[in-house]
Amino acid sequence: MSIFRPYDADRPAVACSCGHHASAAEHAAAETAITPGVEELSNDVIEESLLRAMFPQASVRRDFLRAVGANTARAAIASVLPLGALQAMAQERTGANGALEKTDLKIGFIAITCAAPLIMADPLGFYRKQGLNVTLNKTAGWALIRDKIVNKEHDASHFLSPMPLAMSMGLGANPLPMRVATIQNINGQAITLHVKHKDKRDPKQWKGFKLAIPFEYSMHNFLLRYYLAEHGLDPDRDVQLRVTPPPEMVANLRAGNIDGFLGPDPFNQRAVYDEVGFIHILSKEIWDGHPCCAFGAPDEFVKQNPNTFAALFRAVLTAAAMARDPANRALVAKVISPAAYLNQPETVVQQVLTGKFADGLGNVRNVPGRADFDPVPWQSMGVWILTQMKRWGYIKDDVDYQAITEKVFLLTDAKKHMKELGQTVPAGVNKPISVMGKAFDPSKAAAYADSFAIKRSSR
Repeated sequence: MSIFRPYDADRPAVACSCGHHASAAEHAAAETAITPGVEELSNDVIEESLLRAMFPQASVRRDFLRAVGANTARAAIASVLPLGALQAMAQERTGANGALEKTDLKIGFIAITCAAPLIMADPLGFYRKQGLNVTLNKTAGWALIRDKIVNKEHDASHFLSPMPLAMSMGLGANPLPMRVATIQNINGQAITLHVKHKDKRDPKQWKGFKLAIPFEYSMHNFLLRYYLAEHGLDPDRDVQLRVTPPPEMVANLRAGNIDGFLGPDPFNQRAVYDEVGFIHILSKEIWDGHPCCAFGAPDEFVKQNPNTFAALFRAVLTAAAMARDPANRALVAKVISPAAYLNQPETVVQQVLTGKFADGLGNVRNVPGRADFDPVPWQSMGVWILTQMKRWGYIKDDVDYQAITEKVFLLTDAKKHMKELGQTVPAGVNKPISVMGKAFDPSKAAAYADSFAIKRSSR
């Protein structure tokens, strides 16, 4: 029986012979799914299982279906759970070499929209469909994210894209070789200023400002530094950059402790919602398509648990495909907004994900690409990040930009698993990059890092 029929109210308490399934059809499908050589699965069972994972209470399921419509819900599920891909994954897991080395996993995340694929994969059941029992641990800040990976309290984690590169090189801590499975999101940041600065739209007026960033090894830091320098400000002398955990940015803005921040969403939009800030510029307007966050694990975990890591890869890629479809953004907002995840008003998250938002300046803007979820860990992205680490003195010695990026950013693996899932696999290893109108050539990384008039040779 399909989930899209209003049967919950009069469903029998026990609807199958074993008492563990919601219907006889689901029971039969479960019996078939564990049999090697499975030929097909029931689409109705897949839909029902997924919707029940999302909304365990029958009344909530009915409200959801009334809100979005059966066809929209069905299309969202079908777009990320094609039958052929599920069969292929089932067959792979039952193969002789496909046994999962570890099924109970702890994954860290920061409560920001950048983590949408990682978060969604839990309530939508994508981890479970890969045979994984995942506990998502909401973590207070990026230094703690790093420390919990170092101390093996987390198996894998949500990271800022520069963090695995920095950790692998031993910047700011002892070296820990890391691997990036996917980019969690692209764009999805903004420069937000206090409402008292509405008359200071020219960055040249920002001398003496206190500006918050979430972590030193973050795209936020490197994009803000780039933006300031392009406007003639030295970010180490003309302003104060303060590391502030994302959940504390709006409170610090309200209290006047900072003049603004380049931070992740939903906190830019939350500042507007709370009427304490306005969006000066989206990070998309600095570099359209820039990486923000990533999903990865220590090299040791990957080597010891290759099948488990592959299963994680598939679960997060499936979620990313769903998040990337604009038709699903309202659903994604509903799934990730609750207290267990972002703990934000759904309207705030929806404005971020749909790109139709109030900017705090009296305008309602429509920018569909404000946040996006392209999971490909392009080599050119990693190389650009390393050039900025070099530019600002985080890297003191000579660096082999390509070699480090190729080792940390698992582009080949990402393409392999995207193909397994029936997703479009992009060609090449580099994606064109233009930052504030200036093209970046990753083959000339050293010259690029040295080309800037405002930089810092050592820290």
